[in-house]
Amino acid sequence: MLQDVIGSKKELFADGVQTVLRGQENRNRRVVILKGNLVQNSRSEGRGISARVHDHGTYGFASIAEYTTEAAEKVLKAATENAKFLAKHATKKIELPKSYGMEMIPLNGQIVDMEQKLIIELCQTVDKYVESKYPDLASRTIVYSEDSLDKIIYSSDACSGHIVSPRCYVYVMMSAESKDGAPVELFKAFGGYGSFFDHFANPEKLYPGIDDLYQKLMDKKEGTYAQAGYKTVVLGGMMGGMLAHEAVGHTVEADLVRGGSVAGPNLNKRVASDLVTMVDFAHTYDGGLAPLPVYLDDEGTKAEDAVLIKDGILVGYMNDRESAQAYGMTPLGNARGWQFSDEPLIRMRNTCILPGKNTVEELIASVEDGYYLIDSGNGQADLTGEFMFGVTCGYEIKNGKLGKALLDTTVSGVAFDMLKTVDMVSDKVEWSSSGFCGKKQPMAVGMGGPHMRCKIMIGGR
Repeated sequence: MLQDVIGSKKELFADGVQTVLRGQENRNRRVVILKGNLVQNSRSEGRGISARVHDHGTYGFASIAEYTTEAAEKVLKAATENAKFLAKHATKKIELPKSYGMEMIPLNGQIVDMEQKLIIELCQTVDKYVESKYPDLASRTIVYSEDSLDKIIYSSDACSGHIVSPRCYVYVMMSAESKDGAPVELFKAFGGYGSFFDHFANPEKLYPGIDDLYQKLMDKKEGTYAQAGYKTVVLGGMMGGMLAHEAVGHTVEADLVRGGSVAGPNLNKRVASDLVTMVDFAHTYDGGLAPLPVYLDDEGTKAEDAVLIKDGILVGYMNDRESAQAYGMTPLGNARGWQFSDEPLIRMRNTCILPGKNTVEELIASVEDGYYLIDSGNGQADLTGEFMFGVTCGYEIKNGKLGKALLDTTVSGVAFDMLKTVDMVSDKVEWSSSGFCGKKQPMAVGMGGPHMRCKIMIGGR
């Protein structure tokens, strides 16, 4: 855990100059076992201090890869000088953003370090289970990945606090050969927010999920290609989460709205059926923790939920303090940087379409001829909301019942058009928290959703 060496430097904050001083440590742990062989074994930490000041109508930013009181003084001085220099060349002045409260956000947890030896032993135990129970696999890979953030933030006119974001995962990857000799692959991530013993004290708890992964792989091994065309489908929660993040979430980040995203002209207009409500959750969901809780952002804004779509109507954006002021909205804690040297950008936290009233079984039973699309390995979208996602796991639906598994395919469309076709939504949400968003800099994000029945363009072979 970081010791607070920067708090004493608040006395250097200049009157009338908005200042944020941030100390941060990123720690990473990674172990990879490929077919029983240890092929990667690494651990690293990086720490430093950054400062951002608003002065003379512009922002100045500076950072240093050193965590000392002297370093804090240096970055404050450099950020102030940078603001003055940039002000001489700026063609447009940035109005000083409003303050939305000044309070101290309490420390939300701890980051517990784990011996690398125990991490390796966990991966070896999981690998031996897969090897002994499923010797027919063409290949298997076990990956342990941990990336944790520890931040101390002081703001001159907003909130301050010490926050931590620990997360760790075990990825199990399996491959086999299809009936025509082509490779088929699936993977599953176990773990989430928290440290090693929060998730992996008993490796046997992973085994049912591993067994389910193997069964889906065997189904896929005997699978068939989807028929290309505009089809009725049931999107699984992970597919809905990918859609919420990639195809909708990015279009409603206010900096990208300024850049011309489709959300700009659609504010307060219908963009989905009235069954669709989408929220970017800060730190709690349904009475418990959100997958990756955020309590304070890197501008000193206290994190709160951001409602984006309400009953099919686009009602808001995700903002930093500057964009919120420009759009007449309230910032809710979406400005974050990945490393100490990164300026905060508008980022998603835990973006999710809310559940409805139907069961998954009812959604599947309602489809005469279509597909059940469960998982996506990748996806991309642009600022028009046009998207294309890969589908790595899915099944045919024939007369309301699941049929053969699908081989890899794709789905595509325009998000706001596709969401208007949603006519059934399941009553439970599935979350994923193992991924990164790659908007200029990495960022850990959570995404999720219920199952949804809709129409979508699906690729064939």
